[in-house]
Amino acid sequence: MNYSLESILCNVIQGDQAAFAKLYRHYRTPALKFCLYLLKDQEEAENMVHDVFIKIWERRASINPDLNFSSYLFTCLRNMAFDYLKQVEKSQLLKQRYMERMESAHHEEVDDQENRFKSLQTAINSLSEKRKMILLLNIEGGKSYQEIAELLRISKNTVKNQLVKAKQLLREKLDYALPA
Repeated sequence: MNYSLESILCNVIQGDQAAFAKLYRHYRTPALKFCLYLLKDQEEAENMVHDVFIKIWERRASINPDLNFSSYLFTCLRNMAFDYLKQVEKSQLLKQRYMERMESAHHEEVDDQENRFKSLQTAINSLSEKRKMILLLNIEGGKSYQEIAELLRISKNTVKNQLVKAKQLLREKLDYALPA
């Protein structure tokens, strides 16, 4: 560092804001290029340069003017860039794990629905033929009690009783078959 930069740094250490502005202008472009090289992101590089200079201002009293300020600055920038890249990598890993879990949960949900459907089919098939026919005409066919009674030539009350019993048996079998 030449004499004028040394004196500027000494003034910065003493709290001179105008000297800090000169120091910033002197190092801004090379610092920005360095960060851009590491991060490959213009906006993030600019933010990082600003953040490092803010930290330098806040810690100005602890800066040793006898040491190489340029090395200090670029070491700070490098460390901050590496911390940022680690954080980005961790964030991407967390996002990837989240997406994998969501995909796995989706497959489990589909498997669970398939198992429920199979259990329902098995329970329906275990009904007597007459109950099964009444149930299917009502649920799948959308037929009313009266329509089923006329179709099967039984009373409306028999249709109602058979549907109540069929649904009760299905509930019992499905509650038993499905995991809690």
